[in-house]
Amino acid sequence: MISRIDLRGDAFPQDGIDRDLLPRAELDVEAALEKVRPICDDVHHRGTAALIEYAERFDGVTIDRVRVPTEAIERALEELDPAVRAALEESIRRARLVHRAQRRTDHTVTVVPGGTVTERWVPVRRVGLYVPGGRSVYPSSVVMNVVPAQEAGVGSMAVSSPPQADFGGLPHPTILAACALLGVDEVYAAGGAQAIAMFAYGTDECRPADLVTGPGNIWVAAAKRLLKGRIGIDAEAGPTEIAILADDTADPAHVAADLISQAEHDPLAASVLVTDSEELAAAVEKELAVQVAATRHVEDRIVPALSGRQSGIVLVDGVDEGLAVVDAYAAEHLEIQTADASAVAARVRNAGAIFVGPYSPVSLGDYAAGSNHVLPTGGCACHSSGLSVQSFLRGIHVVDYSREALAEVAGHVVTLAEAEDLPAHGAAVKARFDGKVPQSK
Repeated sequence: MISRIDLRGDAFPQDGIDRDLLPRAELDVEAALEKVRPICDDVHHRGTAALIEYAERFDGVTIDRVRVPTEAIERALEELDPAVRAALEESIRRARLVHRAQRRTDHTVTVVPGGTVTERWVPVRRVGLYVPGGRSVYPSSVVMNVVPAQEAGVGSMAVSSPPQADFGGLPHPTILAACALLGVDEVYAAGGAQAIAMFAYGTDECRPADLVTGPGNIWVAAAKRLLKGRIGIDAEAGPTEIAILADDTADPAHVAADLISQAEHDPLAASVLVTDSEELAAAVEKELAVQVAATRHVEDRIVPALSGRQSGIVLVDGVDEGLAVVDAYAAEHLEIQTADASAVAARVRNAGAIFVGPYSPVSLGDYAAGSNHVLPTGGCACHSSGLSVQSFLRGIHVVDYSREALAEVAGHVVTLAEAEDLPAHGAAVKARFDGKVPQSK
């Protein structure tokens, strides 16, 4: 069901791990660009009318407006299963605890007497928050998008999620209920590239946003790439992935269960085990056979995901080699199930989120750890972070110098301007001192 890659002995690259050696889903965003371009252009020019047509074409629903009525949002919360409501409320509470601690404060540095630079942290004015729908419903993604935006102080936010044929062309009611719990009353029934275009260009129903965040499929990723610049983006999220670094102390039943939990998202989901124990690898393979047979979504998601080129068991000689592999892989979710897991986790450089020990499964982070589950995929964790309060803030430097403070450094400014052959830059300083250059100290 799941393939093996043997990097033991001489097979281990001594000059660094080539990422192409490791399992990875194929995701051709460039090819998808040309398919989403006319959709985005259409939304730009026809707005709501285009969104209504795409709802019928792609989602099989007939709607006469895209914005969800406030009464539908309120009704969804009233009808929400009490157990689901309690779980969402606890998820929100924990997420707030973690994200509130990420708030930034303005800081002023006195560079010289009379010369200061202040870094101000200013929230984005308006954000569009995308919540995927289709194979599954993700109220947890509402929480993960909205909470950091609210804690950052964003004043205007809108949520969009695909319309559902089973619910009269509205987004899934649990999505709507989560919005209600968070106090978000601006919600749109739009999915895919067209939703990203709606946030980028605006329509008669939806004002344009400055930033769009949230996970999605390849069409969402392509639209983000296409419209980046017109609108800010968090990341081009690809198929979800888990990597597990484990040794012979790991419980194979736990490892197999966690690999399966990620595989049930999507046929392109990646499940990767990195281990120095061939015995563990064999035991996990046996557990996979047993556990897969007992779960849902087997043929349409789990088996294709586990048997695809994006998943596999990577055998290494030891934990050090395993760390090199997982750092090269840069997983969205990385579990450490080894002896002294905390110390091993502290050595990891590249991961969207790290889950330490046998009682910190990725599923916990998906819902109720307090961490954010909107994370970099496709190896992007080597240079990017997950969604946070910082994602919704901009740092602005405020420079405030007195005449005396400028005079002190004016000579250096003029010298550097002339060194770069930009004499007007120097002249702009000289003009403040009757065309002369004060002597720099």
